[in-house]
Amino acid sequence: MTIKELDPQIVWKNFYALTQIPRPSKHEELAVEYMYNWGKEHGLETIKDEVGNIIIRKPATPGCENMKGVILQGHVDMVPQKNADTVHDFLTDPIQTWIDGEWVKAKGTTLGADNGLGLAMAMAVLESNDIKHGPIELLCTIDEETGMTGAMALKPGVLEGEILINLDSETEGELYVGCAGGLDASASATYVPAEAPEAHECWSLAVKGFKGGHSGMDIILCRGNANKLAARIIYELMTKADVKLLDLEGGTLRNAIPREAFATVYVPEAKVAEAQKVFAEVSAAIKAEYAGTDPDSEFIFKPYECAEGECCCHGDECKYVPEADAYRFIRAILACPDGVERMSSEMPGLVETSNNLAMVKIEAGEFSVKTLMRSSVDTAKDALAQKFEAIFSLAGIETSFAGGYSGWAPNPDSAILATMKKVYNDLYGKEPAVMAIHAGLECGILSGAYPHWDMVSCGPTLMSPHSPDERANIPSVAKCWEFLQAVLANIPVK
Repeated sequence: MTIKELDPQIVWKNFYALTQIPRPSKHEELAVEYMYNWGKEHGLETIKDEVGNIIIRKPATPGCENMKGVILQGHVDMVPQKNADTVHDFLTDPIQTWIDGEWVKAKGTTLGADNGLGLAMAMAVLESNDIKHGPIELLCTIDEETGMTGAMALKPGVLEGEILINLDSETEGELYVGCAGGLDASASATYVPAEAPEAHECWSLAVKGFKGGHSGMDIILCRGNANKLAARIIYELMTKADVKLLDLEGGTLRNAIPREAFATVYVPEAKVAEAQKVFAEVSAAIKAEYAGTDPDSEFIFKPYECAEGECCCHGDECKYVPEADAYRFIRAILACPDGVERMSSEMPGLVETSNNLAMVKIEAGEFSVKTLMRSSVDTAKDALAQKFEAIFSLAGIETSFAGGYSGWAPNPDSAILATMKKVYNDLYGKEPAVMAIHAGLECGILSGAYPHWDMVSCGPTLMSPHSPDERANIPSVAKCWEFLQAVLANIPVK
């Protein structure tokens, strides 16, 4: 059985089509083209704006013309993450999906259900002939995962609807009415590499097997950050076994908690046994600390093995980071805020402010750190940025900030929220949970161009988005589809 055969087929066939289109963030051109052509092929008014956002309009079904217009919204891009041993090119290869009981998964990569399933449901609404609804617009934005580019570039006056239903949240039975804002924080410096020392052996170090996950949704789980933990091990090796650092690299995306980090070091020949002992003790301690959150963590420390045809005995690739620079870089990484900074005092269980130490690279004379800060309170986000700048400035490292956006404040008087709560209760005999989310939904940005919109976010249940463990719950997709149809049939009149 393939995912195209799952119920509701009208949703899953659209999702399958999206899995066949390479669409990593910043490279969504094929998906944009597909959505544009899809709208035209279905005889619907279709618009592409200057940055590549797609808007598709469908008239109201007969008798529903007086309903308020609804915008169904999702993003076309996906997070490109894969396991180290998975052969996959996100620019050219389709996602390989498989069914595991009640879950749809991908083979060693992210699934792209974030936000492919939301788009698939919106497409199903547009192509259906038996759904009661008022005027519908589908807004497909680009580059949500790495910059909110599409949402930020959306111009006022283009969309006609009054209600926006964002289909990008990830737990069925929960309605989201607020989200965190975000800020990209970076730190960089240069150094002059030192020549390879005598009487030293080259060793490789790897931190692997951590679960990672979405830097907003999963930050509350306190999973291990591979960058932090690699730096911790390196620091112990430097201070206790005189190890010298050649390079360090970990993490691939700002919004994904880093699962792996890799380093190369020089170990004094006379202290190999001591270095092995230090590594064993520190890695065992870390493994015990994170046994509950990351039971499959793996730590490797072994003599460096040259790749076939590689000569690592001479040249720039064998130069190391001078001791003073190595210490200030590693100490800065250790001191850098990571994880939950503060919990919300207004909504129990909600993270207010956090930072994800997403990417670290030390190599060939350059040092860089990239993080993603989130907060539902703009002043708290500013304070965290100030702390970040202070820490790296003390180490003589420059900082910069970009891509900042505000959060989405809840509206307790929302008419569409009241409608959706009633519809859910009528269908399932219980109230849906009303939530705010510690992640960057596009609603907050979109409200800047369309402040009159009444907005709610919902979606099927996804687990571990932004990681190769991403999976979509099949029964929740059917339930969310049923709920969406019922909501559209009960939209308030103008």
